Amino acid sequence: MTDQEMHSRMKSAKGFIAALDQSGGSTPGALRQYGIAESAYSGEDEMFRLVHEMRVRIITAPAFNGDKVLAAILFERTMDGEAGGKPVPEYLWGERRIVPILKVDQGLQPEQNGVSLMKPMPALEGLLARAVKAGIFGTKMRSVINLPSADGIAAIVDQQFESAARIAAHGLIPIIEPEVSIKSPDKGGAERILRRNILAKLDALPDGRQVMLKLTIPSEPDFYADLIGHDRVLRVVALSGGYSRAEACDKLADNHGMIASFSRALVEDLKQSMSEAEFDAALAASIDQIYRASTQKVG
Repeated sequence: MTDQEMHSRMKSAKGFIAALDQSGGSTPGALRQYGIAESAYSGEDEMFRLVHEMRVRIITAPAFNGDKVLAAILFERTMDGEAGGKPVPEYLWGERRIVPILKVDQGLQPEQNGVSLMKPMPALEGLLARAVKAGIFGTKMRSVINLPSADGIAAIVDQQFESAARIAAHGLIPIIEPEVSIKSPDKGGAERILRRNILAKLDALPDGRQVMLKLTIPSEPDFYADLIGHDRVLRVVALSGGYSRAEACDKLADNHGMIASFSRALVEDLKQSMSEAEFDAALAASIDQIYRASTQKVG
């Protein structure tokens, strides 16, 4: 496993990123979508056992391979777990040629100034050290923007880039994710402020430093072209943000150079009750649809 191979793959290979990183707050919803009601388990340990089983079923499915899936974003417990008898990051890269990435944020603070900043991450340094040892390539951290608040969005971008510097110091590539809510009353206005703030931070990065960006699919096609073409940006990926897979893929296809990093949209058709053949076929169809939207642009 070499960093250079992973870097080259993330920079230019065709495909998309699978986001398998639901954590404590979003796990019950992920299990419900999969067909497991909250009444079917008791306590956090059982909940995480069930969601790990779901993720392993995805990771080890025949269609989940490096032909179309470039990388997978993992929750901390998933990084620490096993698939196919190996540590998950080792299995992903060694068996599937899928780059392992780790979600590092600890959730969101209450909304203030139209945005939700990340909660403090006092244990980040230790987590990053473990990630490096496990063979992780990069990290992801999410904030949320609800309103076109200049002060709020500036605070979001400041926090993201400050955290990114800590991550880069460990030799990892940070994915900066300032999600603009698709329910925002002025989504386009928020995106304009966000783009301006991100460009200023990118221009100020030291030579040789790169980040990835994970952004809501913009209201205006190709709105993030300046970010995609920036020499400090390794890749720009899109979150599905609550859109259905069909809608997210349709919108993504209008944005050249942007690839998917979908979570709910990737797994929306998968159910625990499916036979292995049904499960594999449903996952393969989802992967094919997202891959097409990520690689075959309109216009």
